[in-house]
Amino acid sequence: MSGFRLSTGGDGIDRNQPLTFIYNGRAMQGFAGDTLASALLANGVSIVGRGFKYHRPRGVIGTGFAETNALVQLGEGAALTPNVPATLVPLREGLVASTPTGWPSTRFDLGRLNDRLAALLSAGFYYKTFIWPNWHWFEPFIRRAAGFGTAPALPDPDRYEARERHVDVLVIGGGPAGLAAAEEAAAAAGAKVLLVEADTRLSGPLPKGVEALTRTTALGYYDANFVTAVEEIDTGTLRQRLWKLRAAQVVIATGAFERPMLFANNDLPGVMLAGAVRTYVERYGVAPGKAALFATADDGAYAAAFAAREAGLAVRGIVDLRPTPPLAEQARARGITVHAGSHVRSARGWSRVRGAVIDGPGGSQRIACDLIAVSGGWSPAVQLFSQSGGSTRHDPALGGFVPDKAAQPTHVCGLAAGLRDQDEAIASGRAAGLAAARGEAPTVPLPLAGPPAPPIPPSDNPKRVFVDLQTDVTLADLEQATRENYRSVEHVKRYTVWGMGVDQGRLSSTNGVAALAQLRGDDPAALGTTKYRPPFAPVAIAALAADRPNGALFRPWQHLPAHDWHVAQGAMFEDFGHLRPSHYPLAGESMEAAARREALAVRGNVGIMDSSSFGKIELKGPEAGRFLDLISLGRPSTIPVGRARYNLLCDELGVLLDDGVVARLAEDHFLLNASSGHAARVRGWIEDWHQCQWPLDLVTRDVSEEWAVLTVAGPKARDVVRAAGCALPATSADFPHLSVTETTLGPHRVRVQRVSFTGELSYEIAIAAPQAGMLADRLWEAGRSFGMVPFGLEALDILRIEKGFIHVGTDTDGATIPADIGWGKPGQREGDYLGKRSLLHPSASRTGRRQLVGLEPLERHAPLPVGGHVIGGSPHPSQGFVTSSCFSPTLDRAIALGLLADGRQRHGETVDIWSEGRTFRAHVVAPRFLDPEGARLHV
Repeated sequence: MSGFRLSTGGDGIDRNQPLTFIYNGRAMQGFAGDTLASALLANGVSIVGRGFKYHRPRGVIGTGFAETNALVQLGEGAALTPNVPATLVPLREGLVASTPTGWPSTRFDLGRLNDRLAALLSAGFYYKTFIWPNWHWFEPFIRRAAGFGTAPALPDPDRYEARERHVDVLVIGGGPAGLAAAEEAAAAAGAKVLLVEADTRLSGPLPKGVEALTRTTALGYYDANFVTAVEEIDTGTLRQRLWKLRAAQVVIATGAFERPMLFANNDLPGVMLAGAVRTYVERYGVAPGKAALFATADDGAYAAAFAAREAGLAVRGIVDLRPTPPLAEQARARGITVHAGSHVRSARGWSRVRGAVIDGPGGSQRIACDLIAVSGGWSPAVQLFSQSGGSTRHDPALGGFVPDKAAQPTHVCGLAAGLRDQDEAIASGRAAGLAAARGEAPTVPLPLAGPPAPPIPPSDNPKRVFVDLQTDVTLADLEQATRENYRSVEHVKRYTVWGMGVDQGRLSSTNGVAALAQLRGDDPAALGTTKYRPPFAPVAIAALAADRPNGALFRPWQHLPAHDWHVAQGAMFEDFGHLRPSHYPLAGESMEAAARREALAVRGNVGIMDSSSFGKIELKGPEAGRFLDLISLGRPSTIPVGRARYNLLCDELGVLLDDGVVARLAEDHFLLNASSGHAARVRGWIEDWHQCQWPLDLVTRDVSEEWAVLTVAGPKARDVVRAAGCALPATSADFPHLSVTETTLGPHRVRVQRVSFTGELSYEIAIAAPQAGMLADRLWEAGRSFGMVPFGLEALDILRIEKGFIHVGTDTDGATIPADIGWGKPGQREGDYLGKRSLLHPSASRTGRRQLVGLEPLERHAPLPVGGHVIGGSPHPSQGFVTSSCFSPTLDRAIALGLLADGRQRHGETVDIWSEGRTFRAHVVAPRFLDPEGARLHV
């Protein structure tokens, strides 16, 4: 034996293919076939992590999924993957791994001071402490101390894919029972069989006619025999493949987890599962220690002790809880001392095991060792069976929970059914495979024969008896929860965090239930288990979304039809549902400066804006006007052909849903404009009322994407539109504000509406979407001689606030009714319409309603913070809040809109506005700061 790598053995590694890997910045060597865990053990690394709460040292305890301590971070930078059990990582050349816990290092962690403060960190301490002065003072330190790993901050560079399969029989698990089930199903019944196995290899040859997926973990078992699994690839950029498997029948052969034993300091590095010791010795040629003591409650540890002895390890003895172990004589024949009817009371050591104290019929004794291999029995891996809806029952002979009644066509065999004898396990696999292939109903396994499993031995230091190694839950924590009258295992789980780690309590669940039952004097069967939830093992979130659009495809950008034109003009874009220009900065110009310059240009000259994102819904039919009357606060049916009218939509409660303009194109043809943010919602809302409530004679059609709309606004807007070749009536009287017409712009048909969201003379010119670039170019060329500038949403916000135009959803909330924004008295319109009855309710006319007001800060050049609350009285209840705010370059002062209780009666008041610890003062004024008579609209 050289170091911890054995000179012989290791049938799973290739000694002719050495591999170099980096662990915590140190270069180390292993062999092809190693896992990261076996390579670390071979390099003498005993401390692979730190405890969640007390930061005590932790070492490798198991293999495969039976690992709670050795959680590592793989890769670096964007390729960083946290919380991966080292036992599941195949070693490869250049692998980079690190331990996420411990400061300044894993070997020397100052966080172990918490171990001295254990009395202050008992179960549920965070519910009882850090209350004063404020939890947020302590939160960063607690999160930093308790974290398992670091989430990567950069986008994942790897690729993932998803595939689907339908099979007759799905076998989960490639052990002896699983292979027997697959062989029988394929050979005897000719079924289409798929076998999935998480390990890199099967336990034997693949049967003929069976397809196998290795390195594939079944994650979840859902309704209708739907199973998800993830396959590790690690070739090229493809990292994982998500399998969506649908099977007529499922065979679960997932084996069992060896249980740790409960004794003081059972968390020290060097305490390992006996089966894991055997695997490291035989498969990887690694000695986890030089001198081993085996502690057991069943026969499983004996085979591991025999293997360790044959490999050259010093076996200090076998400590068996049972008074008459069946294999004791075989052990003694090999020169191994057996301590029958004895148990380990505590492990000795500081940073790893240096010995053990055992209690037995002859009293206590100390045994020097650096490895304690434990086997407290076997717990069937019932996680997937439970996820499928199957029930479990406690088996006294096994000391754990076994599958009982299946809820789906699910067959369980081998160790997963509690069968420890290999011949019995293989026979059960054959029976399950044949029954599955024939479509027979699952059978209920019989209770196992044998004496009850031994109870948990007493301990004189329950504060150091760890039930859950991953979350640092001790026997004392369970005792405390019992004293505090937590009865349900689910409540105990949440109070103590037992079983809430990355492993979901795979190694701690059964021991925890047994400990609780013993503390209460109850039967474990009466307590039951905690609920097992998918995924069974950690999985990359990207793998779960492998078949879904991601990156740029997750939420594709919606571009305006004239997007390229805006890019050419130097627009800066923001996502407003569509990617829309927010401003068009000059060289070195800030967003605020650009928005103010653009707003001044519109007020004093002329500007062009893209309004294509507004919703455009056509309603056509003999009863289109009647239908609009039913869903609108106004009376669109009275609009003359060729004219338009501002309109409000309300829901059944009379609350504002959206605002916009309704134009009448013909007697039976209307165009409803919706705001950009509400367009899709309004479209569905209209269709719902038409189809389900008022099936009148009309058709509705969303034409939002069919039309591009460019708005020319400002005192010289008419000059620009005419210069572009748009045929319009000669005078304003012939085409007044709120008019609509279809005309030509050169050879192109266009629709022109004279409506305004800026408070200035405006023309909205609509053209077929593919011709948007042409229209923009033509208007831009025509406007050059008039000094026209493009303006974006930031300038538009300034312009509409100056005019007092609301934006529904910004200047309204979920309780705003039309009267609150100054739209007449509640319910005053004749005839029935949506929301009228609610608007006639006394609550719609009560005092104290929040009404739209204007706000002028006393500090003229300091805009009010949006969201700031108007306060008054004691203890400063909110009387309203600021909804929109800006600095007006036209008025040379800060202005704002807001909702204020009884606001219309409070014009002239001075109010206090509080935001993030600061108080601002403002005058309450009418919500119209510029041109209240509307003269600019009618020029």
